[in-house]
Amino acid sequence: MAVTEAPPAVRPPAAPSRSGAAAVTAGLVLLVAALAVVDITQGTAAVGPAQVFKALTGQADPADASVVIASRLPRMTAGVLVGVVLGIAGAVLQAVSRNVLASPDTLAVNAGSYLALGLVGATGVSLPLLASSGVAFAGGLVAAAVVLALSGLGTGTVRLVLAGTALALGLNSLTEGLLLLFPQQTEGLYQWNQGSIGQNGFDGVLQMLPVALVGLAGLLLVARRVDALALGDDAARGLGVPVHATRVTVVVLAALLSAAAVTLAGPLGYVGLCAPALVRPLARRFRGFVRARAALPVAGLAGAALVLGSDVLLRALIPADTAVGVPTGIVTSLVGAVFLVATALRLKDTAGVEAPDRLRIPGRTAFLATVAALAAVVVGVALAGVLLGDSKLLLGDVANWAQGRAGQAVSFVLDTRVPRVLAALCAGAALALAGTLVQAVTRNPLAEPGVLGVSGGAALGAVLLVTTVPAAGSWGIAGAAFAGAALASAVVFGLAARGGYQQSRLVLVGIGMAAGSTALISLLIVLTDPFNATKALTWLSGSTYGRTTADVVPVALVLALGVAVAVARRTELDLVSLDGDTPRLLGLGLPRARLGFLVVGVLLAGTAVASAGTIGFVGLVAPHAARALVGRRHVRVVPVAVLLGAALVGTADLLGRTVIAPAQLGAGLMTAVIGTPYFLWLLVRGRRAA
Repeated sequence: MAVTEAPPAVRPPAAPSRSGAAAVTAGLVLLVAALAVVDITQGTAAVGPAQVFKALTGQADPADASVVIASRLPRMTAGVLVGVVLGIAGAVLQAVSRNVLASPDTLAVNAGSYLALGLVGATGVSLPLLASSGVAFAGGLVAAAVVLALSGLGTGTVRLVLAGTALALGLNSLTEGLLLLFPQQTEGLYQWNQGSIGQNGFDGVLQMLPVALVGLAGLLLVARRVDALALGDDAARGLGVPVHATRVTVVVLAALLSAAAVTLAGPLGYVGLCAPALVRPLARRFRGFVRARAALPVAGLAGAALVLGSDVLLRALIPADTAVGVPTGIVTSLVGAVFLVATALRLKDTAGVEAPDRLRIPGRTAFLATVAALAAVVVGVALAGVLLGDSKLLLGDVANWAQGRAGQAVSFVLDTRVPRVLAALCAGAALALAGTLVQAVTRNPLAEPGVLGVSGGAALGAVLLVTTVPAAGSWGIAGAAFAGAALASAVVFGLAARGGYQQSRLVLVGIGMAAGSTALISLLIVLTDPFNATKALTWLSGSTYGRTTADVVPVALVLALGVAVAVARRTELDLVSLDGDTPRLLGLGLPRARLGFLVVGVLLAGTAVASAGTIGFVGLVAPHAARALVGRRHVRVVPVAVLLGAALVGTADLLGRTVIAPAQLGAGLMTAVIGTPYFLWLLVRGRRAA
């Protein structure tokens, strides 16, 4: 699978290198300076430009001077430092990998640092800032090494961003589990993970500055080798450049820069992805930016402008007393999500959709045996979910409860536990069926509601209603989730349809949509209830806590409808999943059939999220496993995938409630731990096949 960036229609002639590059650099410096000036005039205190000027010249009132010197100047300085190091880190990672999608975010560096700091925080150990930077550096470096090993370097594909995103999902799920299990020890870590340049004095900036300078100096020393790598591995070796050692060195130094930024301000999403992209067109126009020694500082300036611009924009659009609680990283993540979608639309996928795997077709007896075995597993999981928990029950207790003869204690336990079990089973089955339909329609083995941003859109719709209308009922939440999922799917599938749902474009647009949805959910929580991070974590971790029978009814009805449609239209589903020509030759209206199946899939995903929160990878794992067990005919795939999805989420919910009882983990966290390795394995298998 080869992906290249679409060249511009007309490439302007190169201008004189030194004068043109110097003018652009000077312009960026002036832009950063202007944004810095504006940034230090914004805040909650009534300290305007005049007071700031007096504070800087030593003529201000002591209270005003304290605000400027202790808060605003450190915030602005941190924004510049973080933007510079992230911009340079992203630029050099893109250079050595020859991949326009490489950055600390897509290499899971931030997620690795987040998990490492979460592990330390869970132990209750309080580390000084420099030690925390070392921990973040180690975690980010390990994550980057795993992503690079899985995706390969110099391939020019989006396999890197897929591997990085999947690994980041898994690592973030582990970290969120730590936050839920150790809320006191990890207090404030969730807000920190949103990324904020707010500082209390210059201590943090002064401690991280030497670390950043070491990383920047190291990158400038190997800049000539980076330039040689741009010519290709063979050409670089011909020039005597140690290719492997250079790449390892650059990744280590980039991880060091990212660790410094993460320690100082938390993960500011996608700065390292967007800043080099803003500079890349300049290299085509001005020869002075072709070499790394000139391009890297300019990328750093673009990163600083992006961070400060996001902070200025945030405080300009939102009242000061509210903006102070909104992390800058939310704004940069939204900008990065838009950029990721725009980049996906410019990518040319020369391979199209991967060919389906050659799978054996078992006989009818084997199929029936598989269905019977899976049905028994689902029944067993359901019974275990009802009987086990913080208090254990017997089958006799369940029988008495069903007949209305149970005691008060047993009735209370089962009244709360049975809806949770049913919600998990129905949500898992609905997500599996949604994944089956989406993969068939798009003929994309990596498509599933979570990866494509449909689940994120549903969660955004549900959280929007819950935060604005706390008294909303189950049907209202389900409707809001469906509306969010419908809007997200319309954007994702609408943008990807131009290329025939090609694998790279579709998944990349979906990842951008998922990132934007997550950022908006965090923004909603911060704006409506800034001290309740648990509310966001509950939705994002896929918890069935507090579910009632009314919450189960919408997803159960939609599941029944979805199964009926899939079985009744099984022949159309088989034809749609083959190719684009066969259905037309047989008289099938392909656009209408695709739209119908997508609507059902979106409805299934939306109601599943409304009943159990965001649960990832079920729609990926269950259809793949079903096809491996019973072949590709959807009359067999649908029931097997539905049973597998129910068993997977039911088991995840059971383990989350019982293994560490009375503490609990969301089913979404458990499925992410299972689904992340599976997704990465699919990428590795696809790479070997290619």
